[in-house]
Amino acid sequence: MILDLHGDPVVLAHTLCDIPSVSGDEAHLADLVEGALRELDHLEVLRDGNAVVARTHLGRSERVVVAGHLDTVPVAANLPAERRATAEGDVLWGRGSVDMKGGVAVQLAVAARVTAPGRDVTWVFYDQEEVEATRNGLGRLVRDHPEWVSGSFAVLCEPTRGAIEGGCNGTLRVQVRVPGVAAHSGRSWLGVNAIHDAAPVLATLAAYRARTVEVDGLTYREGLNAVGISGGIAGNVIPDECVVTVNYRFAPELTVEQAEAHVR
Repeated sequence: MILDLHGDPVVLAHTLCDIPSVSGDEAHLADLVEGALRELDHLEVLRDGNAVVARTHLGRSERVVVAGHLDTVPVAANLPAERRATAEGDVLWGRGSVDMKGGVAVQLAVAARVTAPGRDVTWVFYDQEEVEATRNGLGRLVRDHPEWVSGSFAVLCEPTRGAIEGGCNGTLRVQVRVPGVAAHSGRSWLGVNAIHDAAPVLATLAAYRARTVEVDGLTYREGLNAVGISGGIAGNVIPDECVVTVNYRFAPELTVEQAEAHVR
């Protein structure tokens, strides 16, 4: 198969969606993307694992980085993709159509068509975005090949319903472990219920009022939320531990260290 970067971008998006690329299994799609980009004489093409980078070298004073991920969350009876006529118009439906092979199709189409942009452009197609951050292909490129992804400005083609969303919050995930004492539920007074004792943690989160912060003319809305809770080993045992997973989305004025201190 050869990807047609000069044809209808919607057809290209449909083709991309029909190539399964669940996180960790992007190799085939990455091969096709790399092969198609190497046919374009105006681009230098680089690869690291299943991440593909294509760059112009026109000597412009500024460089724009345009990035999108190749992977999707697991398929759930939503492939092959379909084009459907709806009240909103012609809709492409299927895994990855929104997040984010539609965006990747736009990247590829523009990369092929715009051979002499006003600014140099770096096109980044990376792997493993939908899983834990330690596996993220963009993070790997930043660590191992920072010169590949350096630029004056960056655009990430994540779905925003066609709107421009300036900037991005940072994210921090922590676990609050509340201890207890295990006991048979028939003798519950001999134990300490860790789930019950986690109530103040949840109450604090429920009462939290997140900041709205302006940075460089952009408005950021923070959030501090419980995103998971676990505890207990059986229906007749008082739980001796409860774990509350908390996610903090913080404005870019904070460092990771400052964000962690705030959560603590």
